Amino acid sequence: MSARPTLATVAARAGVSPSTASLAFSGSPRVAPPTRERVLTAAAELGYAGPDPIAASLRRGRSGVIGAFVGERLLYAFRDPVAIQLLDGITEVLGAHDVGLLLLAGDTGRPSVAQIARIPLDAAIFATCGLEDDPALDLLLARGVPVVAVEGPVVDGVVLVDVDDRAGTADLARHLHGLGHRRVEIVAMPLRLDGRRGPVDAARRARAHYRDVRHRLEGVEEVFGPVPAFETASNAVDEGVHAGRVLLDVPPARRPTAVLAQSDVLAAGVLQAAAQLGLDVPGDVSVAGFDGADLHWLGATRLTTVVQPTDEKGRRAAQAAMDLVDGTRPADTVLPVALRIGTTTGPPAR
Repeated sequence: MSARPTLATVAARAGVSPSTASLAFSGSPRVAPPTRERVLTAAAELGYAGPDPIAASLRRGRSGVIGAFVGERLLYAFRDPVAIQLLDGITEVLGAHDVGLLLLAGDTGRPSVAQIARIPLDAAIFATCGLEDDPALDLLLARGVPVVAVEGPVVDGVVLVDVDDRAGTADLARHLHGLGHRRVEIVAMPLRLDGRRGPVDAARRARAHYRDVRHRLEGVEEVFGPVPAFETASNAVDEGVHAGRVLLDVPPARRPTAVLAQSDVLAAGVLQAAAQLGLDVPGDVSVAGFDGADLHWLGATRLTTVVQPTDEKGRRAAQAAMDLVDGTRPADTVLPVALRIGTTTGPPAR
């Protein structure tokens, strides 16, 4: 049986030094295209697949992998259109740098702290989750892994890529206030990923919770003052349906004239609940969201929402991670949002 081919045997067959062969496999511009082709041809003839990636990463001091923590189970990342758009922006930049992306569950299904301690990451992005008291965050920072946070947490040493959640929600609230709404309620995203569902009280808000949720609550309160909020267990359409039925399946005198959902996905659920209850939108109740997501299943219905630049947010987060890996600390970023008025909001019924 012939010996397993090595980089040295490939280099000898191609008539180059082992270091040149190694550079050819890494795609270095220092190797002329004809030389690279000669090395790759020799490798193919010998059945050599390339240098050991573990050994190569040890030599470089880099794994070539960026970790992205997403909320809830990984299934969430493939169901939420905003999460998909965010991750697409991240991979667009990482791909250009020839860096891989490792998805890690933000809560349920997340690897243990011991496992996270062993995962070789060049940097980590808290993409759709992140609490100041997250043990994974403390561990990564203790390991010296550069961290980028998308909309939070705000922690010393962590680069923040943010959107103006509070100002955007305040603009939405002013739109509804200007239409004449005074009895409004909020369908909130999870304050924490602990499965809780129901009215948000002072004790719940006093605990550390997601920064975007907090700012979107504050944006409404800036216009309307204290407003009842119903927390969902996850950012999903069926949770919006459940919350919508709780808020809307009541006598008309108690029913809110407008519901502000903290995401477009939750707003879509509230629209379904209103339809199930025979309520006209916006005649009987106005519904608004946040994100500017592509909800094609709504058909001709155009959701009133706050549009955020989700793909750009992903690109900025990935570039910040690459800057940190290269030894440069980028400045924190706050991206603008914009109110988009659709067909789901109007004056309250008289």
